[in-house]
Amino acid sequence: MLIYLTEYLQQYISGFGVFSYITMRAIMSVLTALIISFMVGPAMIRWLTRLKVGQSIRHDGPQTHLIKAGTPTMGGTMILFSVAMAVILWGDLTNHYLLIITLSMLGFGVIGFVDDYMKVVYKDPEGMRSRTKFLWQSIIGFATAYAMFRLATVPAETELLIPYMKDTVIHLGAWTILLSYLVIVGTSNAVNLTDGLDGLAIMPTVMISGALGVFAYLSGHVYFANYLNIPYIPGVGELTILAGALVGAGLGFLWFNAHPAEVFMGDVGSLALGATLGGMAIAVKQELVLFIMGGIFVAETVSVILQMGSYKLRKKRIFLMAPLHHHYEQKGWHESQVIVRFWVITIILVLIGLASLKLR
Repeated sequence: MLIYLTEYLQQYISGFGVFSYITMRAIMSVLTALIISFMVGPAMIRWLTRLKVGQSIRHDGPQTHLIKAGTPTMGGTMILFSVAMAVILWGDLTNHYLLIITLSMLGFGVIGFVDDYMKVVYKDPEGMRSRTKFLWQSIIGFATAYAMFRLATVPAETELLIPYMKDTVIHLGAWTILLSYLVIVGTSNAVNLTDGLDGLAIMPTVMISGALGVFAYLSGHVYFANYLNIPYIPGVGELTILAGALVGAGLGFLWFNAHPAEVFMGDVGSLALGATLGGMAIAVKQELVLFIMGGIFVAETVSVILQMGSYKLRKKRIFLMAPLHHHYEQKGWHESQVIVRFWVITIILVLIGLASLKLR
């Protein structure tokens, strides 16, 4: 919205021309989302507390978590509101990458909102039935994947880039739709599984989003893309605005979600944020790099799959408890130790992912 206003004002005051640059609008997007989060956070927490939408705690989980029962959840609505407002204010809403992925984020947010509502109103820790949730995730995930395939403008958008290997790609064609669907839905559920400790999911999301913003900016700039030998995708640089909004909103949420948390993200946040990371990775053709940078999300998901598979086949558990963060809690790590150590690992993985820009 403001991009059009600044373009008009530029006719009279040349200084407004600075807002035509993606870098400037990305910075403003970060600050806008951060400020909105700080402004609406306290009021939203008080509102959620009055509604008594407290988190239900699994009785088979770590006993230290029982004191968290009743902590307001659905705080992810604050993140989505902040992101959406920042995108509306600073983004080019005619850009199909920005529009599709933002709408996908909000769609997954609605799924999570309904799931959270069932948990807090009906006091059911399981929430929406898994099959129903997966069905709606699949519908929105497939629609997003198909739209991005149909609106592809360059051949690179239907290829799978192999990181750390020069000029090595796999031509997928229409199979790109399936890959994109799996990345979006898989990342959405992976972030959801990780969101079990105060601040555990949001900080890796912030770091990975920032890195994807770097990829988006470079891939959307013909000079940098050619210099780094990465696919040049016209228009994808606008996703830097969305990535910046996620960084700002995520940091704002972390202010209230840091241990001991005043509010939890809930599925409304985790499902939406995961889908957004997946969508951005697809747009910039860094699906495998997302797999690397999101190593914590991958490990959490794999731990659940292995635990369930082992118990069904052998009636034995591999981990003391799944997802993985609970395993380390049961081993005696304090919650804050698990959180910070997982953050440190994510920093390392994000740097390894960014290194793919030069290492080939």
